[in-house]
Formats: sequence, C-alpha cells, structure tokens
Amino acid sequence: MRWKDDVRQRAESHRIPLSDGNHIPVLGLGTYGDPRTTAKGTALDCVKLAIDEGYRHFDGALVYFNEHEVGQAIREKIADGTVRREDIFYCGKLWNTFHPPQLVRPALERTLRSLKLDYVDLYIVELPMAFKPGNEFYPKDQDGNYIYHHTDLCATWEALEACKDAGLVKSLGVSNFNRRQLELLLNKPGLKHKPVSNQVECHPYFTQPKLLEFCRQNDIVIVGYCPIGSSRDTSWVNVKSPPLLEDELLVSIGEKYSKSPAQVALRFNVQRGVAVIPKSFSPDRIRHNFQIFDFSLTEGEMKAIEALNKNTRFVELLMWSDHPEYPFHDEY
Repeated sequence: MRWKDDVRQRAESHRIPLSDGNHIPVLGLGTYGDPRTTAKGTALDCVKLAIDEGYRHFDGALVYFNEHEVGQAIREKIADGTVRREDIFYCGKLWNTFHPPQLVRPALERTLRSLKLDYVDLYIVELPMAFKPGNEFYPKDQDGNYIYHHTDLCATWEALEACKDAGLVKSLGVSNFNRRQLELLLNKPGLKHKPVSNQVECHPYFTQPKLLEFCRQNDIVIVGYCPIGSSRDTSWVNVKSPPLLEDELLVSIGEKYSKSPAQVALRFNVQRGVAVIPKSFSPDRIRHNFQIFDFSLTEGEMKAIEALNKNTRFVELLMWSDHPEYPFHDEY
C-alpha cells in the first residue's frame, strides 16, 4: 500500500482551493471522445490507467456519451482500494437543452445515474447558450438551422443552487462565460452560491489575461481546456493558428528541462494557478501529461511564454455565433 499512499499524498499537494471551501486538483483528464469514432471501453480503460498514474480530476459531460464508462472506472478503482470516493474530483456539465429551471435537476440526476455515484464534485453550465429543450441535444429545423431557446442564466443558476443545497453536487461553476455573463450571476439578487470556476480555452497562444485577472478578483478559478492546443479537426477547430506544440520557444524550453512542448505548456498554466484538463485516450500521453510536477519554469520563461499569446481561439463555435448569448463576441 506504500506506493498508493505516496501517490495519494502527491495528488493532495497539487490542488487549488475553491471559494466555497472545496479544492480542485490542478491537473485533470478530459474524457471527450467522438462517440462515432471512439471504441467502446476506451474511456473505461483510460480513466482506470489515469487513476493508477495519480490523476484525481476527471472532466466529463452528458453529451460525451461515455459517463457510464467513466463512472465504472472510478467505482472499480474505489473497489480495489486504489482511491476513496473523496479522493476523486468529477466535473459534469449541464447541456444547452436543459437550461429551463425545471430541467436542471433531472439533467444532473441523469449524469448521476450514468456514473452510479451519489454526487458530483463540480457541475458547470457547459455554455451560456440555451437550445430548444427536447430529446435532441443539437435541435435543428427543417432547413438545418439550430433551434435556440430564450436564455435566463440567473433562473438556470437558481436551479443549480437548489441541487447543491440538496447534496447532489459539491461545487458549482460555468464554462465559456465571458465577463458580462459572469457579472450577471455574481450580481444576481439573492445569490446563494457563487460560481467557483470558469472552464475556458487557455494555452500559450490564448492566455486569457483579462478574463484571468477578472476571475482572480472574484475568486473564480480558471480551468483551461485545450491546454496543449487541440486537434486539427476542421469541422470545429480554427486551423489558421499554427500547431501550438511545434512552437520553437516551447520546444527549446522543453529541451532545457528534458520535457516535451506539451509538458511545458501544461506547466505554464499550472504555475499561473490555472487548472488544466488535457484530453487524451493514449496511455503514453496520459502518463506523459502527468509528469509536470518535477520541474519549474523561471519567471523569465513564464514571461516569454506569456508573450506567445496570439489571442487566437482554436475553438470558436462559429456555428452558434448568431445565438444572442454567444460568448465570444465580447473582448473577454
């Protein structure tokens, strides 16, 4: 058991406090995989491997269609004594078709049934844009246009607060919210539980300095998705920006520390107090991405990497840019 205690201890020290008294592990595993191309059992195997490697934070969502596998992996590693439930931090997401207040708790309960867990550690509003409620996650009309729904973020938030009060979730957060949308919640009359986190794209080519500063001032932790760039899938990724991991500066700093550009990019965000959730279903890369706690970047290296910022998103979600609450028209 000695090595298990050692891993547990290491995992304990890599956590960021949240404003509600809970903690978020600074490095997590993203579990998104295209359900059309990802083999069954992939998420199950990868989450079990990740837990053995020391990961304690898992980022999932109902619309990833694999929460049952992620939950099974977590339960198996609890059953074999590797971890306890309280060691694991699971983040689930409220999808766009469940924004009406009466649909919020049923959506969360659906996630809990898939996971076969009693609670999630963090539940976040995946996007500030509501879609027409119904059985379709991506509702479209006969002309192929997305069908939107009126968004009342404050009413959705109040329904989430009730879920926290009922013990179904430990912490509440948001994702892809801009400053205006965050302020809407922060200034909501009768706010009971403020958002503890905002999950947004964040990496050396898109460092989010203004949003990061605003969130720091309001005790909101940034959780960075695509922290090592993203796939080059032109159906949803902006490929005008060059591949992050080929950047000369990241390569040269990596050579100095015998680390890869990916490890340097992850370390950069972690040192800024940004939690990161690199997604991988490759066992080697899952192991590799966790190996960022045995070196530190100097102040000069941090500044140099910050200067790489191009203010370019990989994930623009342009197909929804006509939604009244599309978050990326604002500067931040």
